[in-house]
Amino acid sequence: MQTDSSFTFVLFGGTGDLSMRKILPALYEAHRAGGMLADSGKIVAVARHIADRAAYIDWVNEHVKPHVSKNGVDETAWASFLDRIEFVKIDLGNPEDFTLLRDALSGRPGIRVFYLATGPSLFVPICRALASVGLNENSRIVLEKPLGYDLKSSNAINDAVGEIFAEEQIYRIDHYLGKEPVQNLLALRFGNVLFEPLWRREWVESIQITIAEELGVEARGDFYDNTGALRDMVQNHLLQLLSIVAMEPPHSMDSDSVRDEKLRVLRALKPIDPRDIGKVAVRGQYHAGVIRGSAVPAYATEPGVKQDSNTETFVAVKVEIENWRWAGVPFFLRTGKRLADRVAEIVVNFRAVPHSALGASALRGGANRLVIRLQPNETIRLYCLAKQPGEGMNLASVHLDLAFDRFFREGQMEAYQRLLLDVINGRLALFVRRDEQEAAWRWVEPILNEWATANKPPKPYAAGTWGPAAASAMLAQHGTCWLEEEN
Repeated sequence: MQTDSSFTFVLFGGTGDLSMRKILPALYEAHRAGGMLADSGKIVAVARHIADRAAYIDWVNEHVKPHVSKNGVDETAWASFLDRIEFVKIDLGNPEDFTLLRDALSGRPGIRVFYLATGPSLFVPICRALASVGLNENSRIVLEKPLGYDLKSSNAINDAVGEIFAEEQIYRIDHYLGKEPVQNLLALRFGNVLFEPLWRREWVESIQITIAEELGVEARGDFYDNTGALRDMVQNHLLQLLSIVAMEPPHSMDSDSVRDEKLRVLRALKPIDPRDIGKVAVRGQYHAGVIRGSAVPAYATEPGVKQDSNTETFVAVKVEIENWRWAGVPFFLRTGKRLADRVAEIVVNFRAVPHSALGASALRGGANRLVIRLQPNETIRLYCLAKQPGEGMNLASVHLDLAFDRFFREGQMEAYQRLLLDVINGRLALFVRRDEQEAAWRWVEPILNEWATANKPPKPYAAGTWGPAAASAMLAQHGTCWLEEEN
């Protein structure tokens, strides 16, 4: 993934948590690898409470360095990376300050990338200020989630940004789409004839997609209490992963071919009748509990959270896709905070054999399973039945493991690193198009509205567990269970 493309990467929110933990570490890794970033490429950080470049470099050394390179920092590469960084002090609330940015970028070759690592309320003012000083030409704009609070607010942001930047200039980022196993899911499905005949309702019994976190809301209580798990995770990450799993083969891997197929999945999602939401959607909120031996507080006592908050920290929802490939196959999506483990995975449960001459154990559907683990360790495992050594025909579940480190010498690329390189090089396939986003909001809105009007408290669950019992009961109605319950 080498490039000779010159660029200027402008980072709004240059002192924020996302910039420190993800964006700047990803850019450093690309720099350290050599050849991925043009030598002339520069990073321009924008913030208002740092005095000058020297103070910003001190800030980066203190806050970014701990998050780079699991095997330690290459001090030579780090020093040359810092040479790429420049700084412009701007008050984002003062459009006149953007003339300082315009002057700093004047005469620079190549493409300009504006990364908005800020709250969504600042997206439109920043874009308008950029346009007012002529910086919306020859540029790309990266928008972080959440993009709006509902369909109406999302459309308002997209309309305003779309007046300033063309759709092909807008990169709506979802970092789960940049993860290596998601890319390998595409390779497995569309590069091998083995899976395609099985990837349909005749052979798939159910699919689970889980994004579980051990952490609570941390210092984001104010933000999270006005957002909740449905907006924060389901509307974007989980529905994007669903569309990747369920999409038809695109005619090529160019950006619009891939996104056209994802859009068809999102538009084929079976609408949820408000009267059925209690049957197909579970919302929960964590109470005090214990995680890895340490006591953790209830959500309602977290800083920034209202004591009587009804905001959900857990969601499980059953999804159906109304098309010929997936009709009748339930997709179970689940996400939550303060759960028993940090894990993100896609579980494809294939149907059991229709008849077995090998005994009842060969009829277990759970043995025929594909598990795509996205975090913490990125793997793909295909589970099947094999005979145990010894007398008799006794079967046991075994797995074939796609171990990346055994087959490929190169280290795996982190999701943000891949996506930032795609922005710099103008590749849109792994970014969310506006019509995809609208389709996702449109499907989620009936759940949001019903929960808001019903005004019922979320179901409680103890921190350190896998969420409310109702989430397990929902799967039990379909004769299945979550993966960790079976194990």
